[in-house]
Amino acid sequence: MLTLTAKRMAKKNCLIKNLEAVETLGACSVICSDKTGTLTQNRMTVAHCWLDDQIIETDTTTEDLAGKNLPENDTMTDLIRVATLCNRAKFKPDQMEKPIYARECVGDASETALLKFTQIITGDVLAYREKHKAVAEIPFNSTTKYQVSVHEREIEGGQKGYVVEMKGAPERIWDRCGTIISQGKEYKKDKNWDDKFNEAYITLGGMGERVLGFCDLILPADKYPYPTKFDAEDPNFPLDGLRFVGLISLIDPPRAAVPDGVAKCRSAGIQVIMVTGDHPVTAKAIARSVGIISDGCETVEDIAQRTRVNVKDVNPRDANAIVIHGGDLRDMKDSEIDAVLRNHTEIVFARTSPQQKLIIVEACQRAGNIVAVTGDGVNDSPALKKADIGIAMGITGSDVSKQAADIVLLDDNFASIVTGIEEGRLIFDNLKKTICYTLMSNIPEIAPVVMYFLLSIPLGLQTIPMLLICLGTDMIPSISMAHETAEADIMKLPPRSPKERLVSMKLIHCTYLQAGMIAAAGAFFAYFVVLGTCGFWPSRVFGLRAEWEDPMVMDLEDSYGQEWNYHQRMMLQRTVEAAFFAAVVIFQWLDLICRKVRRKSVFQKGMRNWFLNFALVFETAVTAFCIYVPGLNYALSLNSIRFIWWLPVIPFAIYFFVFDELRRYMIRRYPNGWMEREFLF
Repeated sequence: MLTLTAKRMAKKNCLIKNLEAVETLGACSVICSDKTGTLTQNRMTVAHCWLDDQIIETDTTTEDLAGKNLPENDTMTDLIRVATLCNRAKFKPDQMEKPIYARECVGDASETALLKFTQIITGDVLAYREKHKAVAEIPFNSTTKYQVSVHEREIEGGQKGYVVEMKGAPERIWDRCGTIISQGKEYKKDKNWDDKFNEAYITLGGMGERVLGFCDLILPADKYPYPTKFDAEDPNFPLDGLRFVGLISLIDPPRAAVPDGVAKCRSAGIQVIMVTGDHPVTAKAIARSVGIISDGCETVEDIAQRTRVNVKDVNPRDANAIVIHGGDLRDMKDSEIDAVLRNHTEIVFARTSPQQKLIIVEACQRAGNIVAVTGDGVNDSPALKKADIGIAMGITGSDVSKQAADIVLLDDNFASIVTGIEEGRLIFDNLKKTICYTLMSNIPEIAPVVMYFLLSIPLGLQTIPMLLICLGTDMIPSISMAHETAEADIMKLPPRSPKERLVSMKLIHCTYLQAGMIAAAGAFFAYFVVLGTCGFWPSRVFGLRAEWEDPMVMDLEDSYGQEWNYHQRMMLQRTVEAAFFAAVVIFQWLDLICRKVRRKSVFQKGMRNWFLNFALVFETAVTAFCIYVPGLNYALSLNSIRFIWWLPVIPFAIYFFVFDELRRYMIRRYPNGWMEREFLF
């Protein structure tokens, strides 16, 4: 069953590395999800620029329109230069003949968007970079949150000099700058420029756009004459006191299926927590657009803005939603993080590092949750290993993260996680249904042996027919349960408790004390009908075992005074066993149909599982074949029976069907009531 589910999930872009993860995913109560590429499409394009103290919208819908509305001044030239040179993305060699937006690139989504944007503006990024060769580079990392490179530049007189180019998280870039260029002039940073920067940053981030800051510094030729050897490991060039150039914001639209997936998770009692490296304003905007922060839920900032008070004067517990900055998370104690998870239902962690993702996972587990976490980088591996279900990205994920994960999303789509959860819940349901169906026949198999000794009656079912039930008529119907589809409300139920066992006392009760007992009663009714029809009334059967089995008794009288020799009695016993066997199989029909569902009505679910429909026909055909084929029936301790002897068990089967429909109706009618607590297996 696990293998069938894994194959089914692979077709839905969810590759299972560890089969046990499928069942664990069904119990998931918290999902810690990345933003870029998982909640969003990972198809970034440049949306806005902030330079010269104004926000400029960039039309990038087509190559012809891209960059047409940008100002032609020194600030724009400098911004394009930094975006072009401080960028590790590049076009694949065989893509140069294609339209720019259709070209495949090597690099992450943000740098790819900048590469295509600057290619349109400059006309030839490769030639531009060749003209300004890089001589040193410090790659971006999640700790510093910036990337810096040193490039050659031409100065007057045909001489060469150097320029430092830097891009990264806007607040980090701003902190490393001492001046800002605007309208061709350099100004020293002051409170006025701080306010303008923050206003622009919040405006762009509030649109749900990823914002990057850009700065540069022309190195003086007297201190850094050409050629100078620069050291990226122990930087011998300035990383502070730079000149701020501007902001570029990138839009990465949410995936179309994500809001529906988040809504499904919420209805299923699963908390979705966003963990991203983006700025809190951007993270909050995306969280609202996909439903992680739902309409009507406010953060402390929203409450402060609505009530026109200081944020510090708002009680954090009055807000259902919260956005936590990675810097604040670093200073929080475990008890404070636990309080956040306990008091807020909608949570976003922004500007976090991969190491902090591990802290978040551990906090969720301390609260008793089954945690699924997504990751794509090498540094995400500890969190993926620590989580109950580690989910790696198949497209953007590193090999290390894929190796550490239990599940790989082939399309990097959050909706695939929701599909996996639904499949995980379905497999647990189907396993319970299969076990409940399979165990039911144990009672009508054991009951004849028990009655044989307690009441001293002829044996109703011997070993070979018992094996036929277990290995013949039970096998295909049990397998057919693996193909059963989910019930309509499977994603409207809360996650099951980690302590819930597959075989519980409620399942044993429903299987043995309900279905099993009714099946045994129906089979014994058929048993006594056949014996009574042949002359042995129940009053004559009790205590008859010793005489019945004695080969020396050749004149055993029945209730009508007819004499039966040993051979005749054994043939009658084979007939009785065949009727008992047929009665168990007929009851299995209704039991199999009832076990299709745990909460819904059979009439709501329907009979769309054609494997199960085939199983009903198959077990009936096997039963008839074993009973009516001469020679085979004798070898199996059976005998041919009249058609009417198939029927005595039917009222018992119908009674069980009606009883089980009423049981499920009461469970649906009174959620969390006594019936559900005691009889929902």
